[in-house]
Amino acid sequence: MSGLVMATFGLFAAGDPLYANGVDWAVLLIVVIKVVIVFVALLLSVVFMIWFERKVISDMQSRIGPNRAGPFGIAQTMADGLKLFFKEDLLPERADRFVFRLAPYVTLIPAFLAFAIVPIGGQVTIFGHTTELQLADPPMGILFLLAMSAIGVYGVLLAGWSSGSKYPLLGSVRASAQMISYEAALGMTVVMVVLISGSLSTRTIVDAQAAHLWQWNAIRLAVVPFVIFFIAVIAETNRPPFDLVEADQELVGGFVTEYSAMRFAMFFLSEFMNTITMSAITVTLFFGGPDGPVPHIPHTQWLWPILWFMGKTLLFLFVFVWLRGSLPRMRYDQLMDLGWKRLIPLSLGWLLIVAGFVIDGWWGVSMVVVVVLGSLVLRRAFAVGTGREESNAVVPPSGARLWIRPDEVGPGRGTQGGAG
Repeated sequence: MSGLVMATFGLFAAGDPLYANGVDWAVLLIVVIKVVIVFVALLLSVVFMIWFERKVISDMQSRIGPNRAGPFGIAQTMADGLKLFFKEDLLPERADRFVFRLAPYVTLIPAFLAFAIVPIGGQVTIFGHTTELQLADPPMGILFLLAMSAIGVYGVLLAGWSSGSKYPLLGSVRASAQMISYEAALGMTVVMVVLISGSLSTRTIVDAQAAHLWQWNAIRLAVVPFVIFFIAVIAETNRPPFDLVEADQELVGGFVTEYSAMRFAMFFLSEFMNTITMSAITVTLFFGGPDGPVPHIPHTQWLWPILWFMGKTLLFLFVFVWLRGSLPRMRYDQLMDLGWKRLIPLSLGWLLIVAGFVIDGWWGVSMVVVVVLGSLVLRRAFAVGTGREESNAVVPPSGARLWIRPDEVGPGRGTQGGAG
């Protein structure tokens, strides 16, 4: 049993010098300390994120925002948590009790586990042992990230199914369709990062970008994969303008309609934790992670990578909030069109080009020609399909008008039909 534990530790932290001389009680203690620190820091980051989002949106809308609980309203999130803690915990009569209780944990735990592979800083020495400021650095870290990203949808799906009500079920079905649609584009952009970095380890991916600014993967991959990845991340985390999973105007409250008290708070917590985790993953894959200039100030060399990582992550958190305060919610058909007709073909074509240039320059040029020709054929196919849909439509498309020729005008009718 002890050999299995040691093998597991070695697998999940193969690149960490902490395990270079084997696993003893000091190493286990350091691992426990790292787990506790990361978990507490992530929970505190969620509290800060909720306050930060309310403040930024209130500034955009010329409002004050939270200002009662604590200085600058910083304790408002804690007050909300206490309120939910003392609320009545409801359990619908027709609910599947076990699955209904399990679903919030299935949603929350993958968000934390995905953050475990994020490099936060460089190396530090604790109790005479050198370790990386990263909870785990498995050699298949990117595969672990994709697995956790895919598992998160099960919590939403199980929550809607187990509630015993049609509106949560509709919200969970929307969630599964939305996440599957954007998971494909997200996965292909991650494959591009793996191809250009030559490793599945997040620490190796960060080190490959550390030479200078032009080595950041966002620049090396010509920005487009980063844009696709970030749009897919917004859809995966159910953030506006893709928050159709919880469209309260249409679905009451989505998959959380039947939840209350701390179980509802766990879904709320997982959404914001996912936002923080995916912002950190974006920084890691495309913007060098904790990489940045380090001033020659004694005893602060370990601190600057952490500050660079936090600053970059905070910038993307602001972008999430900015988009929420600026963009209206998309229609569901627009959401599906963007995912299947735009992002997936674009990411697949860009992946072929990147793979071609990784092999050889001439292969890359030939892939550019193939992708351009394929895009023209695909564009023509979409145009023909759209034309057939409109010609066979029973009612005019949204926003269009039905015009009637003068010779078709009958008694009591005008020259123009109603709005589509």
